[in-house]
Amino acid sequence: MILQATSQSEAPTTASRPEAWRSSFEVAGLSLGLSAAESRLARLAPALEPFAVDQPRCDLEIQAGWVERLAPAAGPPLFDSGAVWTARETQEGLAFDLASPALDPLPYKRLLVDRGFSRAQLLLSRAVLARSADWFPLEYPLDELLVTHLLSGAAGVEVHGCGLVDSGSGAHLFVGHSGAGKTTTARLWAGRSGVEVLSDDRVILRVLSEGIRMFGTPWHGEGCYAAPGSARLHRIFILEHGRQNEITLLPPGAAAASAWSTSCASPIRTSIGRNRRH
Repeated sequence: MILQATSQSEAPTTASRPEAWRSSFEVAGLSLGLSAAESRLARLAPALEPFAVDQPRCDLEIQAGWVERLAPAAGPPLFDSGAVWTARETQEGLAFDLASPALDPLPYKRLLVDRGFSRAQLLLSRAVLARSADWFPLEYPLDELLVTHLLSGAAGVEVHGCGLVDSGSGAHLFVGHSGAGKTTTARLWAGRSGVEVLSDDRVILRVLSEGIRMFGTPWHGEGCYAAPGSARLHRIFILEHGRQNEITLLPPGAAAASAWSTSCASPIRTSIGRNRRH
């Protein structure tokens, strides 16, 4: 992990203190920087470490700090995941609240993002997180939420798929819903010479000047395949169970509909951050 100290001493709280520690990571060409006055508040989760970069200025800059307690957010949510996170639109931008009944009814994290989706403040509840040592400031699902929302303004989308690069035949994407065989496909290809598996569950596609480029992500499946590589996409396969192995050429419309059904685009319907150019 690339964790940099920007001052000589570590402070016990981030309130009104200069940023002393920093880390950053990049997924699909989109970078996020995390700064704090404590090293613990600027560390990357293990899944993000292969994607760590040394970048002084990122697409989204986040400053993390402690608060004693986070009160419940006011007003109806813009989106409720039905799990641990909700999103609300504020005058300043977006507010993401993360809460888990296993920890406390109150939020344990709150991320406040400006309307340009370029700067954010991450507030961590000391009252809740002091009870547990097993947490990271930007762990799943918050890291994926931020990247998928950045993608909405960067001609990109995340899909459920196995992405791999074969030195002989090019870059292939095998998309499918849960149980379709993405991890099985990754395992079958992983042992072959000249093959790099970028992911066995979630892959990002971006439209660039060269065409459609495929990127690996940190959010892997059961096989734990996750690599920060990328390649220009050559073929897309729709995975389905059958009695025998066969490949059927699909009409363009049916192929596009099947592939899009596996996408995991940002569910937050707002213009915030969607006019960015990457």
